[in-house]
Amino acid sequence: MSRSRQEQVATSVPGAVGAEIGASLAPVDAELERRYPGDPGTRQPVHTVYVPGDAFTAGTLRSWGDRALAALDEHAPDAVSFAAAVGMDPALAGDVYGRVRAKLEREPVEDLRVDFEDGYGNRPDPEEDETAARTARLIAEAYRDGAAAPYMGIRMKCMEAAVRDRGIRTLDIFLTGLAEAGPLPDGLVLTLPKVTYAEQVTAMARLLDAFEEARGLEPGRLGFEIQIETSQAVLAADGTATVARMIQAAEGRATGLHYGTFDYSACLGVSAAHQASDHPAADHAKAVMQVAAAGTGVRVSDGSTNVLPVGPTPQVHAAWRLHHGLTRRVLARAYYQGWDMHPGHLPTRYAAVFAFYRESFEQAAARLARYAARTPGDAMDEPATARALAGHLLRGLDCGALDPAEVARAAGLTRAGLEGFASPHRGHSEGRPG
Repeated sequence: MSRSRQEQVATSVPGAVGAEIGASLAPVDAELERRYPGDPGTRQPVHTVYVPGDAFTAGTLRSWGDRALAALDEHAPDAVSFAAAVGMDPALAGDVYGRVRAKLEREPVEDLRVDFEDGYGNRPDPEEDETAARTARLIAEAYRDGAAAPYMGIRMKCMEAAVRDRGIRTLDIFLTGLAEAGPLPDGLVLTLPKVTYAEQVTAMARLLDAFEEARGLEPGRLGFEIQIETSQAVLAADGTATVARMIQAAEGRATGLHYGTFDYSACLGVSAAHQASDHPAADHAKAVMQVAAAGTGVRVSDGSTNVLPVGPTPQVHAAWRLHHGLTRRVLARAYYQGWDMHPGHLPTRYAAVFAFYRESFEQAAARLARYAARTPGDAMDEPATARALAGHLLRGLDCGALDPAEVARAAGLTRAGLEGFASPHRGHSEGRPG
């Protein structure tokens, strides 16, 4: 509308009122931008694999892939037997099974966390010092040689008094070793476990500040995941959601909230037989985490199952069905990442993830294509839905469930176009195909 046309339209509120409102809300605008920047638009791994520090070697990643493939060969050597074992739709079985095997050969682990906490235990200081230094060397070599997982890092001991100094020293040794080997890898991930108070998160942020200053790194270069394993991390003594405070206490460094199935369940008194990611207590904790993290750019991860797919084939199949079902369940609840504790979990992790994206692919791509072209259809989608559709397709591409060519063909969008819809606040033009 031209200015002359605007001047002909009658209004009643003086222009100064709008200016006054804008000035009064400027601090709120800034606060919204600071606290809720939206999703970072980077790849989120579908899982995190935990390996004790003393067990981690240069061959760990390939070993996990080979052991997972061997489990398939022994217990489900073809698509039909695998689909029957896990309860998968037979119509998807051939494609999914082939993609699972290809994934295990190409990229068996998406995110590896070398564990210095529960999986490692308390060791003599010289031993943990040496393990931390060796871990840094092996991870640096893996990134240098192109053999690394997309994401790699460590889980240190927590900030509780009994192990605080040990955790700080291990993290320092690890990060120093990485920094001396060359630039820190983009896929570096750090995990702070057993957090109960926001002040412990602030302490972790302060520790990383000090390391960046000592090494001459850009402020804020290092981020970390917060592990939610205690009741105090979800609900504070005053009844507020502690986890929301923790995100702010990280001062922009928090990258994820990871649910700890067994520590959290035990903290609430759940008996061992019922400690699982589908327990009502787990659903409540993850829902609080999800709401606290929404819009902040912090991702939420589910925990793990401790039922291992080992032993005779019927026992392996039972464990696979359980893991496959739990993975599908949390994907539907928008928790796109979980933990895997055994190589035998990899086939069902990837099978559940791939089937989740493939069975909804055609509909999601068609809806986004109609939205991008402003074509009427059987759903009236809004920008928020377009963001969700684009994000869904991008996650499918990242993990290998979908291929770029088929997505471009069905959605009419390149990856850049999908990213424009998924993260319009990051400078893309929403509604414009790429």
